[in-house]
Amino acid sequence: MTLPGHGATLNDSAERVRLNRRPGIVWEFVYKTLVITGTEIRKLRHEPTDLLTRAVQPALWLLIFGEVFTKAKVIPTGSMSYRDFMAPGILAQSVLFIAIFYGIAIIWERDLGIVHKLLASPTPRGALVLGKALSAGIRGLSQMVIIYLLASLRGVHISWNPLALLGVMAAVVSGAALFSTFSLIIACLVKTRERFMGIGQMMTMPLFFASNAIYSFEMMPDWLQTLAHFNPLTYEVDALRALMITGGTSHLGLPLDFGVLIGTTAVLVTICAWIYPNVVR
Repeated sequence: MTLPGHGATLNDSAERVRLNRRPGIVWEFVYKTLVITGTEIRKLRHEPTDLLTRAVQPALWLLIFGEVFTKAKVIPTGSMSYRDFMAPGILAQSVLFIAIFYGIAIIWERDLGIVHKLLASPTPRGALVLGKALSAGIRGLSQMVIIYLLASLRGVHISWNPLALLGVMAAVVSGAALFSTFSLIIACLVKTRERFMGIGQMMTMPLFFASNAIYSFEMMPDWLQTLAHFNPLTYEVDALRALMITGGTSHLGLPLDFGVLIGTTAVLVTICAWIYPNVVR
């Protein structure tokens, strides 16, 4: 049908309206994601010591385990000292430990009735999930500051190149977002705090030890190398080792490292957005 005096059909007009709305929809999604992120970050005002207490275990690994094995020289690391080799792995561990238990927050929110209100709002479920994932990434940046400080005091050859620092921040945020989304999926499935904590504790050590965080690929048996290549933490550590340490190199390649982290996060966010209502059932 043609509109009188306009020379355009109704279908053409509807198509233009649909195309013009796309930027608005994208912006609304981004805005609501950032609102959720900001809301989650403001919770740190009530629990600032939580970030410090979570840094105790990585600090012990770096200051005790790292020092002992640096002197023992039992783990081959090429021209890099074991202290330098281990620091990126401990940063990745610290981020993992924060993110993997992040899902318990939505169980608390369900019990308080907050999840019901969020699901009843017009906020897309993808924005709810991605906002929480990004807030976990911001928490991970606080661990980056602590590990950088401890590593510098122990003589680790940190790269202070601004581009390298931005790369480390990107790896930390994407790694925390990935594992926190994985944690949210677990919380949506198990629904109880006890089961969630049990699964979270069961997952942390296998993820950590089945990676290149504290030893190189060359030391692993073939079956463990295969598992390591399916472990997202491996790619986070590989990127951190190339960017964080002066003279560090990526064993797998930075494009592959960030591609795996970002791609896996996107898949997990999609899955979590789909099953998010399960937490209230």
